Amino acid sequence: MIGGVYYRGLAWLSRWCGLWLFRTGAWFVATGFYLFFPGRVAASAAFYRVLMPGRPRWFYWQCAWRQFHRFTGVFVDRFLLQTGQTIDYTSAGVENLDRALDQGMGGIILMSHVGNWEIAAHLLKQHRDHLPLMLYMGAKQKEQIEKLQKQNLAESGVRIIVAGADTGTPFDTVEGIQHLKKGGLVSLSGDMAWHSAQRTVPVNFLGRRVDLPAGPHVFAMVAGVPLVYFFSHRTGPRSYHFSVSEPCYVRPASRSERQAAIQASAQAYADRLAEYVHRHPFEWFHFRSLFTDGDDA
Repeated sequence: MIGGVYYRGLAWLSRWCGLWLFRTGAWFVATGFYLFFPGRVAASAAFYRVLMPGRPRWFYWQCAWRQFHRFTGVFVDRFLLQTGQTIDYTSAGVENLDRALDQGMGGIILMSHVGNWEIAAHLLKQHRDHLPLMLYMGAKQKEQIEKLQKQNLAESGVRIIVAGADTGTPFDTVEGIQHLKKGGLVSLSGDMAWHSAQRTVPVNFLGRRVDLPAGPHVFAMVAGVPLVYFFSHRTGPRSYHFSVSEPCYVRPASRSERQAAIQASAQAYADRLAEYVHRHPFEWFHFRSLFTDGDDA
């Protein structure tokens, strides 16, 4: 949402003028996107229409406004971390990650676009000095701020793998498998396909059909490692809460049941994601059309 040059300039000025300048600049950017990118606003309004049906039309456009401006908190918190300031967090279930690492079994962290995974990754590095984390991220063109995001994560010790239509997918390589066999963690997006060639699996999400990435579930099945669902949400200024589920496994009884096992795993994740979005609707930072069973507008 914020271009790289603008972000760097705003961050530089804010170091001298204070955080208020960064917040103000981010607010104007969010407002500009809301006013001049009607397609993204319409996609957000359509999502809230499905999430909270039966409301007047103006209500959904107001929801999109809140979502766009809530998203500016992501950039504010990134700026705080870059300037050495602290962000507090509480957590539930993070011991599941510790247990997987302590036992040397490795595991897959299934993340989502609820909250902000980048901030969570930085804070998890603070939770555990040695966090062998490999993070697969999509390659979005013309978004300079994403390059800064990947660079900042890499500098914190997180291994970044960029997966795009022309760079291949993480599931075509053995790098992630090798990392898991060494007892590391691999994190992938569970609620967004990076490109049209990516394998997906249809699930029921909020009563509508959505095609979710099949890769994380295939990866867990092939590697024989557990999946955990990771969610985060902002609880206030400089404050987050993280939720890590109990380990889940993709273990088909036979080769013929593999697809059914992948389907069941993806659906279980979609059900948990729906619960979390209902509780934190304005922490949903997915700004494109989602539903695939007809017109979602």
